[in-house]
Amino acid sequence: MFDLILQIIDAGGYLGIMALMFLENVFPPIPSELIMPLAGFLAARGDLHPAAVIAAGTIGSLAGVYFWYYVAMRFGLERLKRWVSRNGRWLTMTPDELHQASDWFQRHGIWAVFICRLIPALRTLISIPAGIARMPLLPFLVVSAAGSFLWTALLTGAGYLLEANYAQIEQWMSPASKIVMLVIIGIYLYRVITFKPKAYSD
Repeated sequence: MFDLILQIIDAGGYLGIMALMFLENVFPPIPSELIMPLAGFLAARGDLHPAAVIAAGTIGSLAGVYFWYYVAMRFGLERLKRWVSRNGRWLTMTPDELHQASDWFQRHGIWAVFICRLIPALRTLISIPAGIARMPLLPFLVVSAAGSFLWTALLTGAGYLLEANYAQIEQWMSPASKIVMLVIIGIYLYRVITFKPKAYSD
């Protein structure tokens, strides 16, 4: 996984970073905790500009969160509940959980978007209740961009500062990232197999 991310960034440059961060926010195949530090490594080596790396990561991340915001706003809570009742197995989500997420957003409002952009498990999901609640687009994008920028800058900065230890980090990060991905895939498959959706009715 370590080598794959480097190959994508080497081949695509800033566009590669944007594409990886977009996918990470739509359906996380590779966590940002691997993408952005590696981009920071390359910036420290002089292959990329650190400010442009942060900008690319932020833009890609923002595009991903807007995708789910638009889907949720377009379909609304009731239609999403019906869709989840039929297809929730692949998202391991029930209509009740969708409703709970929407209620939680209603209680916490705009600050929920900013805070959740800094929490790995909630970074993508917060876009759904924001879209369902039809949060105005401009505030949503501004707050999401602020949270995404901070998160991306922290990860990029960590990779940039650790560039001097690149060789040592590569030795343990490559197998460690493979283990992490296997664990993530294993958990997802377990949840899909054991998922028991509840029938939804209006």
